Amino acid sequence: MRLRDAIEQALRAWDAHETARGAAPVIDFDCAPTEEPVTAAPSRLDVYDALSGLHERAETENDHVCAEQVCAHLAYLGALLGEKLPLDDYLIATQGCPAGGWPDEYITAVGDRARTALADLGISWGPDTDRQLRDAEGPVDTADAPGLIRAAADELEPAVRALAETDAPYTLDITTADVDAYWAYWLDGTGHNVRLRFNLRNAAFTKTRLRQFALHEILGHALQSASYTSTAERTDVPWPRLLSVHAPYQVLLEGIAQAMPLFVIPDDTAVTARVRLDHYLQLVRAELNQAINTGHSPAACAEHARARVPFWTPGTIADILTDRGNDPQLRSYLWAYPAGIDWFVNLADTADTDTVGKVFRATYTQPLTPSQLTGLWPTGPRIGGPGTPLRLRKPPLP
Repeated sequence: MRLRDAIEQALRAWDAHETARGAAPVIDFDCAPTEEPVTAAPSRLDVYDALSGLHERAETENDHVCAEQVCAHLAYLGALLGEKLPLDDYLIATQGCPAGGWPDEYITAVGDRARTALADLGISWGPDTDRQLRDAEGPVDTADAPGLIRAAADELEPAVRALAETDAPYTLDITTADVDAYWAYWLDGTGHNVRLRFNLRNAAFTKTRLRQFALHEILGHALQSASYTSTAERTDVPWPRLLSVHAPYQVLLEGIAQAMPLFVIPDDTAVTARVRLDHYLQLVRAELNQAINTGHSPAACAEHARARVPFWTPGTIADILTDRGNDPQLRSYLWAYPAGIDWFVNLADTADTDTVGKVFRATYTQPLTPSQLTGLWPTGPRIGGPGTPLRLRKPPLP
């Protein structure tokens, strides 16, 4: 069997094993749906042995694309089996970039830009910032949210398609969930059929957020995944056609989705202010990811979080640390958010039009790793941060 197809077969068996036991799925989006029955793998160790053999085969065949993806699956599966690699090693293996981190002065400057964007909307920085922002953005009733996010996607879709040069079709199903998890919106699917879930426990429905997430989830993730399906239908692609959140193209997927408003609606000050704030908050979350994984105490991490973000609650901070410290999937996947948004915000702010177009066309054709993104824009910032000693802050004395 061809190596790519053997990898997909192993991933489907692993996914069936995990879902049968009520664990998180392995496959997040299937770009090559099949009617063939899938037999669940007997155990995680059986999967580990199978993937190890496939990785050895990829090395022998000098198939770098397949080798890199199988390496990510092995690292994540090893973590599920109890292995805990140092954070830098784990992120290089799974997300394809190091846990370099960003200098204190850079994060502070990003925060200053976010605070200025909020101030331009009449929103002050302090314990009440989040509530002020929600009120200013126009709260929306839960029952109205699906129609409004569809309408926003319909309005903005021509601009995204023109930028990405994609004509891939997709159908969208919107459902709700009530899950104790970090996410407010989640998209998955098969082929050209996409499911968007609203997590009622976390989703804050406002007019601004729905426009932002129409770009993020529907015109980012949904259209992108459908475009990959179209690519796989038209050509015999070399890459495994099953997407997972612990694999090294998530920096691309989450980065472009978060920064999308800067490319498509840069004059919408309410939405772009959200992007500037998200950029800052993701960099702070990255600091906490580094800190909790390098021996800093939860108390020291919490003090730093409160100093950086005065409106985060103790529950919010606790969840950030727990997800990044204990969860094998999120310890990897959540690094893609700061690494991705930082690169794509810088692309929006500093790259020329030709470079932006080249990146969009490439990233809607196939999933790309951080090294491939760097090849498209060699003068861009180092993905994952330039590397800097971590310095934790303390809240100012009252």
